[in-house]
Amino acid sequence: MAPKKNGNVSQARSVLQIEEASVSHIPTQDQISRRAYQIYLEGGARPGHELDDWLRAERELQKVALFTRSWNRLSALDERQSLKSVDYHGGNLES
Repeated sequence: MAPKKNGNVSQARSVLQIEEASVSHIPTQDQISRRAYQIYLEGGARPGHELDDWLRAERELQKVALFTRSWNRLSALDERQSLKSVDYHGGNLES
């Protein structure tokens, strides 16, 4: 017997919550450090701008994290809309 519509929506919501919890959208110190070093190299490897490079790297990675979070939410909304449009009859999907 196929699961009912409410079960599928709950299941999709649970999967999304698990994915959001397992994927950290906050940049780590290591990620910021690597990006700051890339910025340093892109700037001609000139010393004296370490703080600026670090802050720029942190801002860039936070923007990426925000975009990723927003994208995931939009994808989840789209998936929920798809689930709503599926026709259920007696708990079974129609072919």
